[in-house]
Amino acid sequence: MIFKDKTAVALGSFDGLHKGHMSVIACALSMKECGLVPLALLFDSHPMLALTGQAPPEILQSAERERLLTEIGVKFEYISFKEIMNLTCREFFEEILLKRLNAAAVCCGWNYRFGRGNEGGCRELRDLCDEFGVELHISDHVDLGGEPISSSRIRLAVEQGDIPLANAMLGREFSYSAPVVSGYHRGHLLGAPTINQRFEPDFVRPRKGVYASFTTVGGVRYPSVTNIGLRPSFENEDFRSETCIIGFSGDLYGQVIKVSLLDFIRDEQKFGSVEALSAQIALDAARAKEIFEKRGDSGNV
Repeated sequence: MIFKDKTAVALGSFDGLHKGHMSVIACALSMKECGLVPLALLFDSHPMLALTGQAPPEILQSAERERLLTEIGVKFEYISFKEIMNLTCREFFEEILLKRLNAAAVCCGWNYRFGRGNEGGCRELRDLCDEFGVELHISDHVDLGGEPISSSRIRLAVEQGDIPLANAMLGREFSYSAPVVSGYHRGHLLGAPTINQRFEPDFVRPRKGVYASFTTVGGVRYPSVTNIGLRPSFENEDFRSETCIIGFSGDLYGQVIKVSLLDFIRDEQKFGSVEALSAQIALDAARAKEIFEKRGDSGNV
């Protein structure tokens, strides 16, 4: 797509839209006051996939990324990394930023790299901006705990079950959306009806265990308890998410439902009887309630 209106282009990977990414996005958004269209340049797949054939697990689904950008008034344009990976810095600047995106301003992070073989950084970008009369705004890194926030830190936190840390770096709750699939209806037998969801193959896998969560149904956030993993109390299970939605009753099979994780409660365990598992579910619900109360947030119920 070729943009007719002058734009303020946000450059970066934006694979997580974490606080560091959002500082760059906010810079582009502020240019709206100057009559520019805030625009985020997105990759249709992670650059590492084109470079090495392997990409790190996703921490943000594309649909959610698009929703978050649209919600704050930022347009987005997808580009194939394969299309630009062999362009020189000048070719990328002239062909993509100027001719295609009509950039009058560019915003990027302190460690931004571009051009064939990552040959260019902020200094090369500044030289090109000065040459063509384009504004350049470079955002400093955003720290948490004395270290820069990054997608790799968030990914590791999720994999280790440190959801509060991941959420603090994201600036929102770590979440995933997936269709509700048919389970074995064991939740009904245990007195705690649940929804089952499978993770996308390329999405990060949280630490196996039980979490306090929120589940959004029809725009309403319900407190919930989510088990992620293989459910060792039952045999021959695949890796999935199973969520008990507190205060909700209804059939959600086939619907795409969003689950947001708040905090880790316990590791996955194998129970010797249905009674023991049922008793633990009650304890998990009580612990989740404590987490909701501590946050001062019990959803919309």
